[in-house]
Amino acid sequence: MTRIILIGYMGAGKTTLGKVLARETGLQFFDLDSYIEDRFHKKVPQIFAEKGEEAFRDIERRMLHEVAEFEDVVISCGGGTPCFFDNMDYMNQQGSTIYLKAEPHVLQAHLKMGKTIRPLIQGKSPEELDAFIRESLAAREPFYSKAKHTIDIDIIERREQILHYVNLIKEHCGI
Repeated sequence: MTRIILIGYMGAGKTTLGKVLARETGLQFFDLDSYIEDRFHKKVPQIFAEKGEEAFRDIERRMLHEVAEFEDVVISCGGGTPCFFDNMDYMNQQGSTIYLKAEPHVLQAHLKMGKTIRPLIQGKSPEELDAFIRESLAAREPFYSKAKHTIDIDIIERREQILHYVNLIKEHCGI
């Protein structure tokens, strides 16, 4: 039974690497935000707007507990997931936690390349985005650093780079 749980800031590559890792290992992939959206038939920003952050974080915790019971999975968590309740301790009990650690300039580059609309950063200038990332990353680092494994991520632009990081995750997890 294998459970690999990917954590890190938005834009670190959790979903990108998680999907390829799952495909290469025959594990099932779950993106926690997508799982929540499927279950509640609403987008995460809509849940946030309608119910507020506190209610969303409670939903997120409950859905985390659901997917982290599944066997033979790769789970990509939202950037804030490890920072609430006892989520980080729970994830460490359930499987191999991997912190995809990226510098602010890497995160900013990935967020620019990405197609996902992210309400937290919409409309920010590059300078505002940099300041926002640095501030929130510093606040989240104590939670992220509790992961069993840390992999330093650089800008991922090519398939070879994705495969390099997937292989590092496999090494850390012994698969």
